[in-house]
Amino acid sequence: MEKEKKYRPNVAAIVLSSHYPLECKIFIAKRSDMDNVWQFPQGGIDEGEKTKNALLRELKEEIGTDEVEIIAEYPEWLSYDFPERVAQKMYPYDGQIQKYFLVRLKDNSKINIQTKHPEFSAYQFVEVKQVFEMIHHFKKNIYIKVLKYFEEKGYI
Repeated sequence: MEKEKKYRPNVAAIVLSSHYPLECKIFIAKRSDMDNVWQFPQGGIDEGEKTKNALLRELKEEIGTDEVEIIAEYPEWLSYDFPERVAQKMYPYDGQIQKYFLVRLKDNSKINIQTKHPEFSAYQFVEVKQVFEMIHHFKKNIYIKVLKYFEEKGYI
């Protein structure tokens, strides 16, 4: 009998620049603990924490600002399994189940990745097609699914 998988509840943000909707550029950051791995900001949901509160807290912790407006939310929770090398680090979880949000930086917000516990060493604002060129890891299929949904809905 196969053991039931355990997924860590998580939020993820697709962050649009403050120039949206005049310009549709997406924030993507390079992880400081992995070689050439770019991703969207994301993080765990604390027990009892609401998803939107977790989203704002994680943005503040990872990119130094929670000055965003929520534009849309992906309608479902999406899950993925960790590759073996990540699973060891994230024990007892086998993967994550995520809620994705599309957010826009407010006009005067400032990104600062030099936070208390920096997760990123660099960041860029790129066009949607560039995201797919920069992502080469196990989350790529989820990124494609979520971005395609927001495109089909006319947000990006």
